[in-house]
Amino acid sequence: MSASGSSRARSGIYKGPALWGLMICYSLIAAISVEAIEGGQLLTGPRPGGGAVTLGAQRDDKGAEGRVPGAPPQNPSKLQAGITGTSLQAGIKVEMSITPVTAGANRKGPLVEDDSAVFSFRLTDAATGNPISGVHPTAWMDLSPSGEVSDAKACDKRIASYLGRGILDTQPIDLNIYYVISLNDDSSITVVDPRFNYGGTRLLAMTQLRSPGADWALTSDQRKLFVSMPLAGQVAAVDTASWKVTSNILVGDHPGRIGIQPDEQYLWVADDGVMEGAGRSEVAAITTEGLKLVARIPVGLGRHDIAFSDDNRFLFVTNEGAGSVSIIDIRKLEKIRDIRVGPSPHSIAFSTSAKLAFVVCSGDGSIAALSGDRPGVVASMRADAGLEQIRFAPGDRYGFVVNATAGKVYVLDASKNRIIQSASIDGEPDQVTFSGTLAYLRRRKSETILMIPLAQIGVEGKAIAIADFPGGEHAFGFEAAPSLAANIVKAPEENAILLANPGDKSIYYYMEGMAAPMGTFSNYGRKPRAVLVVDRSLRERSPGVYSTVARLRGAGMYDVAFLLTSPRVTNCFPAPVAADPDRQARDAGPAKVEFLSKSPLVETGAATTLEFKLTDPRTGKLLTGIADLQVLAFLAPGIWQTRLAAKQIGEGVYSANFVPPRDGVYYIHVSSRSLGLGLKNSQYGIIESKKNSRERT
Repeated sequence: MSASGSSRARSGIYKGPALWGLMICYSLIAAISVEAIEGGQLLTGPRPGGGAVTLGAQRDDKGAEGRVPGAPPQNPSKLQAGITGTSLQAGIKVEMSITPVTAGANRKGPLVEDDSAVFSFRLTDAATGNPISGVHPTAWMDLSPSGEVSDAKACDKRIASYLGRGILDTQPIDLNIYYVISLNDDSSITVVDPRFNYGGTRLLAMTQLRSPGADWALTSDQRKLFVSMPLAGQVAAVDTASWKVTSNILVGDHPGRIGIQPDEQYLWVADDGVMEGAGRSEVAAITTEGLKLVARIPVGLGRHDIAFSDDNRFLFVTNEGAGSVSIIDIRKLEKIRDIRVGPSPHSIAFSTSAKLAFVVCSGDGSIAALSGDRPGVVASMRADAGLEQIRFAPGDRYGFVVNATAGKVYVLDASKNRIIQSASIDGEPDQVTFSGTLAYLRRRKSETILMIPLAQIGVEGKAIAIADFPGGEHAFGFEAAPSLAANIVKAPEENAILLANPGDKSIYYYMEGMAAPMGTFSNYGRKPRAVLVVDRSLRERSPGVYSTVARLRGAGMYDVAFLLTSPRVTNCFPAPVAADPDRQARDAGPAKVEFLSKSPLVETGAATTLEFKLTDPRTGKLLTGIADLQVLAFLAPGIWQTRLAAKQIGEGVYSANFVPPRDGVYYIHVSSRSLGLGLKNSQYGIIESKKNSRERT
């Protein structure tokens, strides 16, 4: 069977931190219960829905009436470790906890502004104590308008209002969201909110790498992202709460494929050293917690792919130049032996059902099944030369193998160690990924994505039915260096995927059953070589325990609103967030820079005015007469920059004229030698420049 494709087809500045606030949130109506704290003790008087909250914070001597609305606890050292709360409704007990991810010497309190925190909800049957699994709770965290926890009626109205909030309204911390990130061709990672559908920008953050990334791996708690950078010889560790690179780890000459073993003790990095003329190849083991390089293990020459046994005992490393697979003892951090498998082993995948690793060889089309317990080849199969990739469908029994040279896809049965089905496909198929019901095949020379129903797989000799949908306007191999990472991934929604089209400089959202993608969003002039989902929604991590990680905002008294729709359970828990004295000291620099323009979009090639206000962060007084102000504007990721002189145009207000020479995202920094304000200060603005932007707006 063959398949063929078809074709288809204002001026202003962002404040840097504001990028995180531009979200459209899910909203549902909830009724909540509140508690009162009095005299340093918790009062758990009856409330609608019956909830009790334990706070590690004592009440101000002035009581509720004496507290400034929204005022935070000012001394985090007076707070006990952790915030917890309980609710009992409809026979279901909800136990909430919020715990800081990290706590320094001066961070004894449970919650401190700008920290990352783990939000956890344990759901149990009140009568039996059994965990309640398989449900889908939702939650939000928002400032309490009065500075105290809202009563049930007020909180109910606030949660209901989330449904109608627009992009200019203040948004709560949403514990029900996910982000889409793309690995780009220009040494950057873009982070977008795929649910932002009503104009403006979807760009939430942009992370700069030291060189273009080749592959990436995300920890299961989705807090750390690791990216290999072959040209830099390093692996970047990215904090997904702040989207900042926290460490660049030197690992070798040309790091390529990376992976995290199932128990997440080590991150493994394959170094294709021979590609840079080093004459050797290694795999490196790095601890995921301390980011310590603990081992370098020699393997065969050439490019590498890696796979792990599901019991964390073995690492399988293909050696394309040597025609072999190296088997590594993970516990001992040493190589067991090299196994000859055939010319140019290109891809490898482990089947948990067969307890074997299957490697495909591009040179002769051979497929070998390898065992770690009995190091060697336990079974062999033969296809056609040119094999590119092997990946196992859900269940790990049926492996899909794509062949770009021969134009075929094969299905092997790991329980029988033989190929049972195949189909002819044009357009050079080179990548396969899965949802729960479909296999998706990407092709280098086509813009259409092929789909194979998994329900039709498994009957030996049965013809493979293939459908397709358009995945953009350009073929996937158009003007982009291939990435080791996938550019088609499963979306958090059931039976949906996200796919990156480098030629279109866009990412598409496709829902199964549709004739075309349901949505698309721009990648801001960058070519997305790979795409990944960071899911920040509440997920069941263990039976009955639903948790996620979110970054806290400024200090204040917050409400955490919880909703379970069936059976209906609602509650609102108070959560004080303390001011960080260390941050206040850090942020009290020589000047506060406030960008004044309202719109982020400017016209390429046209003059625009960059306006900002300077104040003394300690006194709040406007700073006037600053004659040596300079504005640095650079085009991300640092490929062009210019420096501009700024002049005073009002009381404490300054401006500079700027003409963006090309489309893209520009970062704006302000400096002054007389003030001691350097370019490395954390205050910056962002503008996006596009041709004909005035016509669009």
